Amino acid sequence: MRKDLGVKPCIYPEPVLILAAYGEDGVPCAMNAAWGGIHEENELFICLDRSHKTTENILLKKEFTVSIGTEDYVAACDYVGIVSGNDVPDKVSKAGFTVTKSDKVDAPIINELPMAIECRMKSFDSARCELIAEIVNISVDESVLNAKGLVDPMKLRPIIYDGLNRDYYGFGKVVGKAFGEGKKLF
Repeated sequence: MRKDLGVKPCIYPEPVLILAAYGEDGVPCAMNAAWGGIHEENELFICLDRSHKTTENILLKKEFTVSIGTEDYVAACDYVGIVSGNDVPDKVSKAGFTVTKSDKVDAPIINELPMAIECRMKSFDSARCELIAEIVNISVDESVLNAKGLVDPMKLRPIIYDGLNRDYYGFGKVVGKAFGEGKKLF
């Protein structure tokens, strides 16, 4: 038997995306944004409200980074989502994060989070809270790479947001090979 839950902002899994941008004063700001994902092959979309300090900084600079929240930093990732940069201007350092300036875009890379997508804003629709960004580069700490030089999700240990229960989950196990499992049905 199935149960209707009605209209809710929910999809599984929801990545925990940590957006970071520099302000006019050069101070980094970061926020947690769970509503986002791939838009086109070289683009991301993120649902952002204009009231966030980080959104203001992105609109100012037109460049930012999107880091993947990890199990080791779940508290810090949550902190930058519940504290406003409008109220706590140094919330990045208060979260325990340090940053390095990207050499691809004018934006901070959060050192503690091993994967950062370096982005350039393409468009922002304030009425729809929709930001579209071009992926300029993906910067990854070598500690989370596999033997092929690609990201190993088991080493990255991304956290997943559960919007219905308001919980964070760790990443699970491999259960099949994409573009392979379905061939068993031919």
